[in-house]
Amino acid sequence: MYKITLIPGDGIGPEIAGATRECVDALGLPITWDIQDAGEEAIKKYGTPLPEVLLDSIKKNKVCLKGPITTPIGKGYRSINVSLRKSLNLYVCLRPFKSFQGVRSKYQNIDLVVVRENSEDLYSGIEFEKGGEDTLKLIDFIEKVKKGKILIDSGISIKPISTSASEKITRFAFEYCRKNNRKKVTAVHKANIMKFSDGVFLEAARRISREYPDLEYEERIVDNMCMQLVQKPEKYEVMVLPNLYGDIISDLCAGLIGGLGMAAGANIGEDCSIFEPTHGSAPKYQGKNKVNPSAMILAAVLMLEYLGETKASRRLERALAEVVKEGKSVTYDLKEEGDLLVVGTKEMGEAIIKKLKV
Repeated sequence: MYKITLIPGDGIGPEIAGATRECVDALGLPITWDIQDAGEEAIKKYGTPLPEVLLDSIKKNKVCLKGPITTPIGKGYRSINVSLRKSLNLYVCLRPFKSFQGVRSKYQNIDLVVVRENSEDLYSGIEFEKGGEDTLKLIDFIEKVKKGKILIDSGISIKPISTSASEKITRFAFEYCRKNNRKKVTAVHKANIMKFSDGVFLEAARRISREYPDLEYEERIVDNMCMQLVQKPEKYEVMVLPNLYGDIISDLCAGLIGGLGMAAGANIGEDCSIFEPTHGSAPKYQGKNKVNPSAMILAAVLMLEYLGETKASRRLERALAEVVKEGKSVTYDLKEEGDLLVVGTKEMGEAIIKKLKV
């Protein structure tokens, strides 16, 4: 028996979460759902976007399937996604990207995996607001110690990268590579410029790579990696990156497979893990039964794989792939431009369930 925390999320979240839950339930596994709120819905109920009852649920159940949550831009509360990762020590962000027949894309046969460090880098949240007393002190300190000039009207973010976190994420990447019969890990960095932060990451990656002589190891500077992925993505398999670069490269890889609508991710820690679509909450489509549920269904595929339910995981992915390939019961973004024979979120979920019952 599995008890899984389910966060419907904001905006389109409840709709794609509902379709995904029905698909998972159709597999016939012994799963019960512990439904919890986060983000805007949690504020209405608890007065906070990240209530303790939610954290307690995930800690107890160990596994969580999460819909997208709205993050205010430039003001309001910080990202709930980042807060969850920090609160639960989810140090790995795992994002596989695979082509599906029937999805509009300029590329075919994409099969890439991004392993993103989740706990530090510029996402640590160590920031100094423009004009703040601490900010002015920091600027003064830096000018005295490093002889560097920072404009007085600057906001500042701190970028910590540690040896321990870098070794941990690199080891996960190599273990994932070996477990999933992959052959190569590529470490992505900007150590040519940031020698004392990215340099730490690169040194750790080199050190850990020597523990895996059976696997190929290479390095790419992040800007060159972007070009390489656009020109020849077939040359890469598993990429391991610091937090910010991993976020950016993930969206680039999503573009290779047709967009974020087909991209899922897992946030993995020592004690618990969260599985989610990588796209946003798209509030303008809320309640319209319009959006593609594939990313959240693929998050459930990752979740089932994590639970050791490999047969069920493959069944669900295969059913989704068949529906997408047929192109009949799919949402507007999976149709050719001008094709008006589209279905909604719920109907696409129902088509997948029919495939599961065949």
